[in-house]
Amino acid sequence: MPEAASFHTRMRSLLRERVIETARELVCTEGWGAVSMSRVAKDVGVSRPVLYKEIGTKQDLADLVLRHELETFLVGIDDSLAAHPGDVVAGLTAAVGYTLRTGADNELLVAVLSGRSTANTTLLPTLMTEPEPVLGRALGAVTGAVRARYELAELPDDELATRIETVIRLTLSHLFQPLGPVERAVGQIASALGALFAPVRATVS
Repeated sequence: MPEAASFHTRMRSLLRERVIETARELVCTEGWGAVSMSRVAKDVGVSRPVLYKEIGTKQDLADLVLRHELETFLVGIDDSLAAHPGDVVAGLTAAVGYTLRTGADNELLVAVLSGRSTANTTLLPTLMTEPEPVLGRALGAVTGAVRARYELAELPDDELATRIETVIRLTLSHLFQPLGPVERAVGQIASALGALFAPVRATVS
C-alpha cells in the first residue's frame, strides 16, 4: 500500500510539472490569452475532468505557474544573500540586482508584461496586484532567508517583515515598470536599504 501511494504521488507530481511546463510555454509563445484548460489538457494528454480535478480553475493554473516561476527567483535570491554573509545591505542589494537582471530576461515575465493582446492582460492582476502568489510568498521566503542568514536579533519579526516588504515592493515596482538601466534601479534601492538597515548593519552575525 505505501508503494502504491508513493507511485500515485509521483504521478501527480509529474502531471503538475507537465501542466506547468505546457502552460508556461503557451504564455511565452502565444500569450496568456491562448491558454485554456481544454488546450492544456489536450497538449498534456489528459482529459479536462482530470485536469480540473488536479489543478482547479484557470485562475488556479495561473497561480500555479507564477508560484513555480517565483521559486526559481527565490533560489537565486537566497544564493545572493549567501554570497554576503556579513552584510545584510550588501546581500539584499545583490538579491535586488539578481532579481531585476533575471526578470528582464525571463521569458514568462516579458510575455506577460508585453501583452500581445488585450486578453493577455488577464494574468497581470495576479502577477502585480494580488497578495498571492507573488508578493505574499516572496515576503515570507525572503524574510525567512534574511533572518536565517543574518539573525538581526534586535529586529522583531514584524519589524523585519515590514522592512523586507518595503524592499520587495520597490524591487517589483522597478521590475514591472522600468524607467532606466538596471544598475540605476539597483542604486536607488541600495540607498533605501542603507536607510532601512543602517542601525543594524554593524551587529549582523
